[in-house]
Amino acid sequence: MGDPREPPEGPPEGGSGNEDEFRSVVFDESFVRAARIQELSARERLAGSFGKATRARVRLGPLGTVPRQALALLLIVLVAFGAAVYFGVNSPNGVPVRPEGSQLTVSLVALSPASAVRPVADPAHPFAALPSGYGVGTTGLNTPTGAATEHYSKAEVTKALDTVQRYLVASSLAPAALVQGATADVRTFVTPGEQAQFDAGTAQPVDDRHHAVTGWIVRFDPAQVALASDTVEVVGAMRVDEADNGALQITTDHTFVYALKPAGAAAGAPVTLQTVRRELTFQFDRVDLATAQLRLVDAVLQAGPDPCTASLAGFLQPVLATAQGTAVAPPSLVDPGNHARPAWQVCGVLAGS
Repeated sequence: MGDPREPPEGPPEGGSGNEDEFRSVVFDESFVRAARIQELSARERLAGSFGKATRARVRLGPLGTVPRQALALLLIVLVAFGAAVYFGVNSPNGVPVRPEGSQLTVSLVALSPASAVRPVADPAHPFAALPSGYGVGTTGLNTPTGAATEHYSKAEVTKALDTVQRYLVASSLAPAALVQGATADVRTFVTPGEQAQFDAGTAQPVDDRHHAVTGWIVRFDPAQVALASDTVEVVGAMRVDEADNGALQITTDHTFVYALKPAGAAAGAPVTLQTVRRELTFQFDRVDLATAQLRLVDAVLQAGPDPCTASLAGFLQPVLATAQGTAVAPPSLVDPGNHARPAWQVCGVLAGS
């Protein structure tokens, strides 16, 4: 059976019967004459004036050659990657993005007196009975001379040690921090990533291992305690190494002895010695070194004579001696089966009186 689209008598001779379909593509004589065919001469062909059939390539020495387009794409990728790293490390304001959250872990240990707390024999020379080895203020810190580590130069280590020493002065020796409630000077040393933790501990101190302001600062309640002497005796040392995360790490272990008296007491009032041991771990990267700030990642504090029943999170709670001596209840027994008491809250017994 024939195609229904064809006429009954079949297609006409000499054509398909649809010549109108191709009328628009028929080239008339004027179009053909206007067409110009250009062929390169032999000289032009020998001179290489015609385009190459292959893509241009760049030679990379022993690595061979690569197309120019591939090399350009590689350069674009490297530039984009470098920009991503730069803007990932730096915030829009140009301030490096630092680690956030509760980085500092604090352990507080009250040292209860073994007997009644008695005042020093000579209030004018409160430290006369201390053993040898103590130094006054920064002398007792025994800050070592900086030396290069595997990944940090001598200059960088020296700067870190200087920052730690100034922090210890501000947080352990300055009267403004000790008995006046000041925290601003200490806060300037804290990296932006830890400032929220510092502020929370200052505003609402809690012995939860992260929000005790006494992990940052040695401080006494100004309403209860005053300094009998601005002198602070110190003994201890510092150690420099590198942490597993590549940071420069400085560990300090010092014992500070303070001469205290009741707030508002008259001259000649009984003076009590308060002993505080601080073992602190600091870490620095090169951004911290450039800003002269530090990351305090671990703090262990022992203080006595302090009663075991007192909270040390906001202020240290020294037992102040009277002329006749001040008796303190002995430490309570610890029941490991009592889960109502946090396991980290412990109390020791202070050697001597």
